[in-house]
Amino acid sequence: QVQLVESGGGSVQAGGSLRVSCAASGYNFRRNCMGWFRQVPGKEREGVAQIDAYYNTEYKDSVKGRFTISKDNAKNTLYLQMNNLGPEDSAMYYCAARMTWSCLAAIRNTDYNYWGQGTQVTVSS
Repeated sequence: QVQLVESGGGSVQAGGSLRVSCAASGYNFRRNCMGWFRQVPGKEREGVAQIDAYYNTEYKDSVKGRFTISKDNAKNTLYLQMNNLGPEDSAMYYCAARMTWSCLAAIRNTDYNYWGQGTQVTVSS
C-alpha cells in the first residue's frame, strides 16, 4: 500500500525559507518519478518540481533558482527546499509519485498516481 506523508509546512515571513518533506512507503521509492505540487482554494493544482529515478529535475518557471527538489533514497524521503519565499508561494503543498523511472516533460498532476495529504505553507508579507 503506497503511502506519502508530507511534513514541514508552516508560516514564514516573506524572504524566509522552509523545507517540506515527504516520507514514502509501500513501493520502491528509488525507482520512481516524484513531484511536488501546490494548490490554493479556488485554483487548479499546479506542478512545482519533479525528480526522476536518475536525479533529473524540472521546475516551474516561477520557482527556478529559489526552490530545490531532492531525495534521500536511504530514507525514502523527498524534500523541497524553498528559499526567498513570497506571499504568492502560499498554498497547500502535496507530494506525488508516478510509477515510472522517468518523469514526463511537463509537471502535470494527471500524470501522477499517488498523493499525500498535503502540508500548508503560509508566507506573510
